Amino acid sequence: MYQIAHVLTDRGSKYAVSGGPVKDRADADAFVKTLKRSKKFAKATHNTWAVILSDGTVLKSDDGEAGAGMVIVNILKHEMLTDHIVVVTRWYGGTKLGGDRFRRVKDCVRAYLAEFHRAV
Repeated sequence: MYQIAHVLTDRGSKYAVSGGPVKDRADADAFVKTLKRSKKFAKATHNTWAVILSDGTVLKSDDGEAGAGMVIVNILKHEMLTDHIVVVTRWYGGTKLGGDRFRRVKDCVRAYLAEFHRAV
């Protein structure tokens, strides 16, 4: 598992991003379950995630952050990254971000991919 525990803060909301290899829905579910074993991530407001499997199947969860999973999918498609889950975690800070929440999800995924590519 690769993880950036604190990517950014916007109007009180804090963001983290995690990811790792998966090969099917069961792996994706297990990855998120493992992430939520950490009390910090279990208490997060949203754990939004997506993965594109090598057969083209798209799996995603908005986890209450409507549309955020598709934002991750679009970046994964652009990067042609398959069989790798990316989870953006948000702890709500009390101020609604409106459309900016999508920009923050993009920022997190891009930060993750930059770190991931450096590590590989």
